[in-house]
Amino acid sequence: MTAAAPEERLARAALTRLTEPGDERVGRWLREMGAVALVRGLTGAGPAPQGAGRERLAGCRERAATLDPHRDLDTVAGLGGRFLCPGDREWPRQLDDLGDARPLGLWVRGGADLRLWALRSVAVVGARACTDYGAHVASLLGTGLARRGWVVVSGAAYGVDGAAHRGALAAGGATVAVLACGVDVPYPRGHADLIDRIVERGLVLAELPPGGHPTRSRFVLRNRVIAALTRGTVVVEAEYRSGSLVTARRARLLGRLTMGVPGPVTSGLSAGVHELLREDASLVTDADEIAELVGGIGELAPERRGPVVARDLLAPGAAVVLEAVPGGSGGGEKLIARNAGLSREQALARLYELQSLGFVERRGDHWQLAAPPSTSGTSKPPGRRPSARRGGS
Repeated sequence: MTAAAPEERLARAALTRLTEPGDERVGRWLREMGAVALVRGLTGAGPAPQGAGRERLAGCRERAATLDPHRDLDTVAGLGGRFLCPGDREWPRQLDDLGDARPLGLWVRGGADLRLWALRSVAVVGARACTDYGAHVASLLGTGLARRGWVVVSGAAYGVDGAAHRGALAAGGATVAVLACGVDVPYPRGHADLIDRIVERGLVLAELPPGGHPTRSRFVLRNRVIAALTRGTVVVEAEYRSGSLVTARRARLLGRLTMGVPGPVTSGLSAGVHELLREDASLVTDADEIAELVGGIGELAPERRGPVVARDLLAPGAAVVLEAVPGGSGGGEKLIARNAGLSREQALARLYELQSLGFVERRGDHWQLAAPPSTSGTSKPPGRRPSARRGGS
């Protein structure tokens, strides 16, 4: 893989300030003209791109008045960061699946290799105004995925995003924050410390140049990067109209796995997730199940089963006869044999086995289920009640 030439890098850096992220028309022009010619065309220094309207060109030229890509590159370098372009060794090639909506470049802070980290990454996204349940689940998923060696990717927002990042950091794991603003702009403000921690121990990246501020549309467009960058997207709590659902549906269109964590059916914050599950997303409840879906051969979730009880250990024949014993006052050998589909002799042999194990009791000609053992610490003979104390104290 050949790194981008210096003039190509400079032009792409300029384009991140001249245009908006995810603009497929700009992506087409870039593919047809190249970055250097496109910058010249948008700023009036060369032929305009075919189909560029007056308003678009006027807007670009207004932005060009303060354009200084050298300064932007120096700013991010001063923060210990870098600007990645398609063709760089560190460029995550799965982003190319976005076609003409592929990022023009990525501004990155943090010491890890983005391409390598993205190869084994999972997005955990969800509601900003999440419930305590949602925050708890997101934190558990972040921790569990990190402990299994997965990189947790999210958007550093309040709610589920922040909880997922913190869960990964608490486990000493890897996490990546994809911002809808410049990498030098802590947003939301209340997550400034969290974003600093992610820079120190993970990666923070953005399509916007240094100083870029978030807008509603930029949040929506940011989600396509999260979807394309990762192996799969997990949604923890989301209303019907939610950016998290946009991320998951974009992931599905890109051929990535989509997963959802179910919640209470009475909660509006679970309605969007449940809708996603009806659209064939996979239901997951913990990091093991996520890793089984997105991981390689052998990364299997442990088998789910309830606690083992004594009757689980019975031989099949004895278990069939135990199921055939009527409740209440029980039944005779003939009835139990018929219920079990066995001969009377076979049923009787099993009944005596079950009696020796404490599962059934014989009362005359009837067999009945034994009373469950007392949990009070004392044992009482079946069928007898403690006598009332006689006399006064």
